[in-house]
Amino acid sequence: MINQIGQVMLYVNDQDQAVQFWTEKVGFIVVSEDNNGHGMKWIEIAPAQGAQTSFVLHNKQLIAEMQPELNLGTPSIMLFSDNLDALYEDFKSKGITVGDVVTMPGARIFNFADDENNYFAVMERK
Repeated sequence: MINQIGQVMLYVNDQDQAVQFWTEKVGFIVVSEDNNGHGMKWIEIAPAQGAQTSFVLHNKQLIAEMQPELNLGTPSIMLFSDNLDALYEDFKSKGITVGDVVTMPGARIFNFADDENNYFAVMERK
C-alpha cells in the first residue's frame, strides 16, 4: 500500500542552474546529491530538512536518451505558503516571474516560473 508521496522528479536542462534557482531564489535546501560515476547525477532538494516530499532534479537530455518512453514534461505542482503576500513580494524582489495573486473559493494562489519557464503554483495555507 502506498502511504506517502516521497519525491517528485523534475527533468531540467541545466541541473546546476536549477539548484541555484531553487536554493537561492526560492529558499529550498539541497538534501542530497548523488552521482553514479557514469554521468548520471541526481540532486534532491526540499523546502526544509525533514520535509515529507522533495524534488529530485535530473538531467532531461540524459534521461531522454536512457528512457525515451518517459514523459519529461513538468508536472503541475502546487506548493503551500502560510504567508502568500510576503512570498509573492520576495519572489518579485528576486526577479522571479510571477503571475497575479488570484482569489479562488477558499484559497489565494499565484504562479511563478523557474529559469527554464516551467510554471509552479503557490497556495496560501494557514
